[in-house]
Amino acid sequence: MCAQTLLLGQTLSFAANPFEAGVDAAHHETHGGVVVENGRIVALGSADDMRAAHPAAEVVDYGDKLISAGFVDAHVHYPQTGIIASWGKRLIDWLNSYTFPEEMRFGDRAYADQISATYLDLTAKHGVTTMASYCTIHPESVDAFFEAAQARGQRVIAGKTCMDRNAPDGLRDTPQSAFDNSKALIERWHGVERISYAITPRFSPTSTPEQLEALGSLWAEHPDCLMQTHLSEQTDEIAWVAELFPDARDYLDTYEKFGLLGEKGLYGHAIHLEDREKDRLREVGAGLIHCPTSNTFIGSGLFDMGGLMAAGQRVGIASDTGGGSSFSMLRTMASAYEVGQLRHRPIHAAELMWLATQGSARALHMEDKIGNLSVGMEADLVVLDLESTPEIAQRSVRANDLWEALFPTIMMGDDRAIAATWINGKAV
Repeated sequence: MCAQTLLLGQTLSFAANPFEAGVDAAHHETHGGVVVENGRIVALGSADDMRAAHPAAEVVDYGDKLISAGFVDAHVHYPQTGIIASWGKRLIDWLNSYTFPEEMRFGDRAYADQISATYLDLTAKHGVTTMASYCTIHPESVDAFFEAAQARGQRVIAGKTCMDRNAPDGLRDTPQSAFDNSKALIERWHGVERISYAITPRFSPTSTPEQLEALGSLWAEHPDCLMQTHLSEQTDEIAWVAELFPDARDYLDTYEKFGLLGEKGLYGHAIHLEDREKDRLREVGAGLIHCPTSNTFIGSGLFDMGGLMAAGQRVGIASDTGGGSSFSMLRTMASAYEVGQLRHRPIHAAELMWLATQGSARALHMEDKIGNLSVGMEADLVVLDLESTPEIAQRSVRANDLWEALFPTIMMGDDRAIAATWINGKAV
C-alpha cells in the first residue's frame, strides 16, 4: 500500500454551484490539509485535525498557498499546439490557413507523439489536470495522445476528428471510415485506466449528412461515450451551415436530426444561440463550453454566461487551445470575467474557480471523480501562489478575504502562480 501524503495550505472546495447558491457554496480553510493515498483524497479538514489523524503521513507544507482541485479544460485541440497565437483570421480562413496544414502532419506518429508530450507538459505547468481534446482524422493522433496521458496517469477525454467534406484531401475520411476507425478506437481505449473516448465530428460544415448519421449511430451504440463538436461560434459560420443544410430549423438541428444531441454532448462556443436551441440544450442537459480567449481572439462574439446559467444550462469553460491564445486556465478565467463585464454580468472569483474545476468536470460528467476537493475524489490538484509576482503581491497583501487575495492571480497570474500540479496523487 502507498504511504499517505498530507498537503498543507489554504484549501478551497465547493458544496454547490456558486452561480446558484452564491459565494457561500465555497468552503475555504485558512489552515487546511488534504490527505492523499493511492491517487485519491482520503481526508480533508483543518491542518491540525489532519496532522493529528494522520501522524504517519509524509507532510508537504505549502504555507499560505492555495490548494484547489486541478483545472479542467473542457474543449481543446492538442494538434494546434504549434500554431497557437497565429495572426489575424476569421474562423473559416483560420482553419484553412493554419489549422488544416498543421493537422495534415499528424499522420506521422512520431510527430503526434512529440506534440502530445509537449502539450501535456505545457498544460501541467499551468495546473491543468484534465482536458477534452480533439485529435485529427488520423487514428495515430489519438493513440499518441492517449499513450502520453496514460504514461502520466492522467484523466483525459479525446477523439478522432471526423471530416468528409470542406477540408483538404489529406484530412478527409468517409462516413464508413469515420464510423469504423472511431469504433475501433473506442474499443481500444474507452474506459482504460483514466481514459475516455469522445465521438468527434468537427462541426456540421465538415461532415456530410451521411457522416453525421453514421456518427449518430455510433453514439447510440456507445451512449456512455461523450460526443464533442462545435456550435454557433461565428455568424458567418451559421450562415454557411444554413446554406449546407437548407432543411434544418437551425444550427443545432443539423446535429439533432442525426442523433447527435444528448446529455453527454459537448457543444463548444454556443455563442449565437436561437431560443429553440437554448430550450433543447437545456431539456437534454447538454454541456455548453465557453471558450473566452478563443472567442475574442478570433472575433466570434460574447458568450452569455449570466443568461445561460440563470436558465439552468450545464456550462463548462475551456482554453480552446489553438484558437484560444493561452494554455492557461487563469488567463481563460480572466477572459471570461472580461466577457462577462461586456455582457453586464461580472463573474465572481468563486464562480470563475468553480467553472474551471467543478463546472467543467460537471460538463464532462466527471464531477464524481475530479474537479473538487472531497473525500473519495481523484487526487488531481493545483497549488496556487497568490503572491507569485511583485505586481500581484502588492495587490493581494491588501486583501480583506480570500476572493480579494485570489482575484489578482486570476487576472494577472501565469505559470509562475502554479506552485505545484498533482496528477493522480503525484506531484508533476
